Amino acid sequence: MRRQLPRRRDLAPLVRFRTPVLSARRRRLRDALTIEDLRRAARRRTPRAAFDYTDGAADAEVSLARARQAFQDVQFNPGVLRDVSSVDTSREVLGRRMALPFGIAPTGFTRLMHAEGEVAGATAAAAAGIPFALSTMGTTSIEDVAAAAPTGRHWFQLYLWKDRERSMALVERAARAGFDTLLVTVDVPVAGARLRDVRNGMTIPPTLTPRTVLDAIPRPRWWFDLLTTEPLAFASLDSWSGTVADLLDTMFDPTVSFADLGWIKEQWPGRLVVKGIQTVEDARRVADLGADAVLLSNHGGRQLDRAPVPFHLLPEVVAAVGADVEVHLDSGIMSGQDVVAAVAHGARFTLVGRAYLYGLMAGGRDGVDRAIEILQGQVERTMRLLGVRSLDELEPGHVTQLVRLEPRRR
Repeated sequence: MRRQLPRRRDLAPLVRFRTPVLSARRRRLRDALTIEDLRRAARRRTPRAAFDYTDGAADAEVSLARARQAFQDVQFNPGVLRDVSSVDTSREVLGRRMALPFGIAPTGFTRLMHAEGEVAGATAAAAAGIPFALSTMGTTSIEDVAAAAPTGRHWFQLYLWKDRERSMALVERAARAGFDTLLVTVDVPVAGARLRDVRNGMTIPPTLTPRTVLDAIPRPRWWFDLLTTEPLAFASLDSWSGTVADLLDTMFDPTVSFADLGWIKEQWPGRLVVKGIQTVEDARRVADLGADAVLLSNHGGRQLDRAPVPFHLLPEVVAAVGADVEVHLDSGIMSGQDVVAAVAHGARFTLVGRAYLYGLMAGGRDGVDRAIEILQGQVERTMRLLGVRSLDELEPGHVTQLVRLEPRRR
């Protein structure tokens, strides 16, 4: 083997240094390649109570684990030798074209995760051409969200309280502010047993204890933002000084019935989505009542533990009501591959909650942009690898659900 000294022109292509990034936030987000990367960054930067509120679920957190496992148990079946030089990720959703097959789900207490809160989510969603859903338990007002992202598409999520007049006052405010879709959440007769929150003594605003003070020491930026911005409170509620669990049990109404949905529909001028459907029969009843979409959801595992897995339920619900209403899905989505699998199984649209909040905690508005960018890139790459150029080309044959949990025959 002959050897020679390398010449300068031979070394030049090999010696390339990446431009240094001085901003720690930009470095952190640049290095995050998956939603799980954002989750790890979020955990380092956010106090335990706030992070656990986002990350946790009910009881033993079995529902959440199963929802995520269902997506991991997907086998993709690609077609090859197709021209996928360009792909179209847009989709018609409730009468309007969206740039991507996912939107931002309604999440409560969002400014607790990061001071930019719902404004970061709404502006990032508007920039990406996807809808942003504001929760009844949001920490930014309906009007402020609309003003922050005037060109965005806004949805409002409603918990029907015991005080019906207060609930409908929120609905009227959303309509006046230009929100075009109402998501009525129906799986909350009482609050789920979110044990992490109980153990952490989760309150709004946060309560200072010796434990929280110690937890704050390595996270000074979070506390600085909290203490130097508008006081943290529920934008749609009076002040509350108790625990989150106590608040939810005070608000939620266990008497809500199908008749209430008809009453809401009569008063809401826009599109109506019913969130929290977990059986085929309930999907049929909601469709018969005139809903525009059913949203299959087990509340991200935060209500009934060991609830049905929405992804498992999806094909049967699409077969039963898909010709009459749109079928949307949330719970367990942590990647663009998960989104593609849901669309192939028949979902018209999906919503992401934790995935966006991990980005928010990791880097504010920039972190939300990064979360959307990661999911979008994964959607596009998966479509190309499957050999499809548009979402409409996805079909059940592209996905095989590997069996892990199967009901025992009686």
